[in-house]
Amino acid sequence: MNLTCNLYVDGSFDGIINSAKEVYIGKNGYINGEIMTQKLIIQGFVEGKISAKRVEIKEGGKVKGTIEYNELVIEARGIFEGSSVLKNSAPASIENKKISKS
Repeated sequence: MNLTCNLYVDGSFDGIINSAKEVYIGKNGYINGEIMTQKLIIQGFVEGKISAKRVEIKEGGKVKGTIEYNELVIEARGIFEGSSVLKNSAPASIENKKISKS
């Protein structure tokens, strides 16, 4: 499903969602597949792969899978099981410094 508008899901959907705007998964929503969007708000259940600039897992929301994100917010009683990858992040540089002992 390719969209240029917001999407609200409060039922079941299997497949790929690609939205240029915002996707909202309601309390009764269940997604099995892949979601690519600007902003994803989850109150229901998502199983699969997520790629978004901002992901919010609300109280009672659950994600099982992989999240690629720029911002990730997990509220109290929100559940995330899986792996996460911060988009466009450079590895932290470690400078070798000598530690002097006195």
